[in-house]
Amino acid sequence: MTVNVETLEKLERKITLTLPVGTIQSEVDSRLKKLARTVKMDGFRPGKVPMNVVAQRYGYSVHYEVMNDKVGEAFSQAANEAKLRVAGQPRITEKEESPEGELAFDAVFEVFPEVKINDLSGAQVDRITAEVGDDAIDKTLEILRKQRRTFAQRAMDAAAQDNDRVTVDFEGKIDGETFQGGKAEDFQFIVGEGQMLKEFEDAVRGLKSGDSRTFPLSFPADYHGKDVAGKQADFMVTVKKIEASHLPEVNEQLAKSLGIAEATVEGLRADIKRNLEREVKFRLLARNKNAVMDALIANAELDLPNSSVQSEIDRMVEGARAELKQRGIKDADKAPIPEEMFRPQAERRVRLGLVVAELVRANNLQAKPEQIKAHIDELAASYEKPADVVRWYFGDNRRLAEVEAVVIENNVTDFVLGRAQVSEKSVSFDELMAQQG
Repeated sequence: MTVNVETLEKLERKITLTLPVGTIQSEVDSRLKKLARTVKMDGFRPGKVPMNVVAQRYGYSVHYEVMNDKVGEAFSQAANEAKLRVAGQPRITEKEESPEGELAFDAVFEVFPEVKINDLSGAQVDRITAEVGDDAIDKTLEILRKQRRTFAQRAMDAAAQDNDRVTVDFEGKIDGETFQGGKAEDFQFIVGEGQMLKEFEDAVRGLKSGDSRTFPLSFPADYHGKDVAGKQADFMVTVKKIEASHLPEVNEQLAKSLGIAEATVEGLRADIKRNLEREVKFRLLARNKNAVMDALIANAELDLPNSSVQSEIDRMVEGARAELKQRGIKDADKAPIPEEMFRPQAERRVRLGLVVAELVRANNLQAKPEQIKAHIDELAASYEKPADVVRWYFGDNRRLAEVEAVVIENNVTDFVLGRAQVSEKSVSFDELMAQQG
């Protein structure tokens, strides 16, 4: 079959499809006969409904189904014949004029672009590194100690100080009116840990059990409670109980309570270091992967198929609605979400997907089974029962596909870093951990 493909604009193409009317009618008749054997209609026994009655009742819908099926088959056959990589769904319209005994249709669609990746030896990539030092281990130890601290009630004449847990009643008013969330009884917090606004902590610090204090408090303009953000309130707080905190000593007993196999201080620090190094490795990989992807995009030339971008936008809008629904927003599925806010991100995702796919195809960077297994083993290593986690991944094809995608991205990252001009940049542990992703 000779297929005439017309180029309309950049990636947009048009194919004219023709179908014999006889073929359509033959299929319609065949389906109606099959339907007549099972259809139930008032006044007739099952399977005894006359064909003309079945055709009158179901003819239009069956004809519509056949047309859709046959046109879809014709389009697939034509696209395969012309060796076209079709992006998205075609827009198919029936032509007003057709050859005698045939129906003609125009199929307008987009094809995936040719992707040109320039010489990567000229690409600039900043690769960051970070080390896990004693300071990071010490800070993690302090967090573990705080998670296991105990509290003992202070004497009635003792004043509240940093690291004490206080139990208070409070009430705040704005313009003389109590506001939502501004009143509580038997509320607990630890002084000096930033759980409360600074003015609130300052007011409680130094008070004894039974003491009260009134004080003004200014809510920051970016405060999470929008109703009170940027406003000033008058608070009264009463301290009901003060408890001193006690941190466990860093010793064998602490190591044992944390389930460390080698229950010594050295074993505890070594275990913390291993866990921190694993976290650092994944964060560095994510950061450096983003830098590589930016470099790939900058070194690639391609046109974007609008249909692919629109599909990605649609997915992102649905994701936003699902998130709103999860937050309990009423009528989240009808929420007006402007598509254009997602367009830059959608275009980047589509562009990156096409570039990565081309690089993987051209350089055989597909994920190998042993790479997938090694990655899952590494993910599972931080869990108490790694073998269960490994089985969990291998027990679901969707989860395996997600791991496979990550491994392919890692292969692409290593490939680009091996060819680009790489500048090493060392960052502190704290800086790395403070940044998202």
